[in-house]
Amino acid sequence: MKLTMAFKTVTRTLILVFSLALMIGQASAQSVLIPSPPQIAGSSWVLMDPLSGRVIMEHNSRERLPPASLTKMMTAYIVERELDEGRIAMSDMAPISVKAWRTEGSRTFVQEGTSVSVEDLLKGVIIQSGNDASVALAEFIAGSEGAFVDIMNQQAQLLGMNDTHFENATGLPSGNHYSTAYDLAILAQAIIQDYPENYPLYAQKHFTYNNIRQPNRNSLLWRDDSVDGLKTGHTDEAGYCLVASAQRGETRLIATVMGTTNSESRAQEVQKMLNYGFRYYETERLFRAGQELMTSKVWGGQADSISVGMPEDIYVTIPRGARDKLESVIDLDSVIKAPIKVGDELGRVRVVMDGQTLVDEPVLALTDVQEGGVFKRIWDAIKLFFVQLFN
Repeated sequence: MKLTMAFKTVTRTLILVFSLALMIGQASAQSVLIPSPPQIAGSSWVLMDPLSGRVIMEHNSRERLPPASLTKMMTAYIVERELDEGRIAMSDMAPISVKAWRTEGSRTFVQEGTSVSVEDLLKGVIIQSGNDASVALAEFIAGSEGAFVDIMNQQAQLLGMNDTHFENATGLPSGNHYSTAYDLAILAQAIIQDYPENYPLYAQKHFTYNNIRQPNRNSLLWRDDSVDGLKTGHTDEAGYCLVASAQRGETRLIATVMGTTNSESRAQEVQKMLNYGFRYYETERLFRAGQELMTSKVWGGQADSISVGMPEDIYVTIPRGARDKLESVIDLDSVIKAPIKVGDELGRVRVVMDGQTLVDEPVLALTDVQEGGVFKRIWDAIKLFFVQLFN
């Protein structure tokens, strides 16, 4: 939807309010009634839309708990970052140390003294939950597992995982090794959005290394065709944990559950959350990056108007059938003077539904406007003086 602003009166700000139903399709005549979220058998959980960041349901989602092998999501994320930035390649061969070979727990069965490709080790981490593969990758990237853990914790802070601290690359029990359901959903969001080229690995059901074929422990990959990741975890201390993501239509959801009693329970509880979210909520893209929302008057410039819009795609998660309740409020600076550069903030846009603010983002200049000549600047200054005088 494109709005063109034409006005004579000028105040400190210009506020435009318009319905978003026209922007995203025909609105439903009546909203769907939404029941309370289902009860989940676990220590903590969260259901999130990664595009909008909205949390649909949660319980103790910020409680610090042992994450078990969900830790390996961060191990894999750092490997994917190193691949993306060109510091390593999938074909690179990583040496297998005695420490990696001897690491207890779930294994890829790499052999000490051999070298294994980064690709096979990454598959071992993601699909087989190999502790030995995790340590081997940590040592290959950072020189030691301890140095790699420093990177893990720095990356956690960069992602906003404020209630997370790692002490190893595997998730094996350690006294000060913890995360939260919410933080792990944030990590899953980053994995999906930052390195989509590697995300299909999380949906792979089997991986064979050293003639040993092992299944992905995420049983939802077999039960629900919409599920395409991410990771399971289990220790006696942590219980059974799962972070899963699924996409149905244009809506993607991430569900995290921690502290369930067995592998079947973690799958069932996550399935309940996903089914609830997809049944009663949907994702809408309201604005596209670079989309012109409106034009505004410019004073003293070579051009008399400027296009304004959003720097990135903006999504909201709303109850199904509630699109007609969305309103957008554009709060735009009323006096915009040249020079203006692309990306300059000229106001804000808020998206509101039933009095709740869903979006509050800056509105930016989409084009440059150079300063006009001397005569143009003087003439516009005179006009602006009289406009402001009479308003």
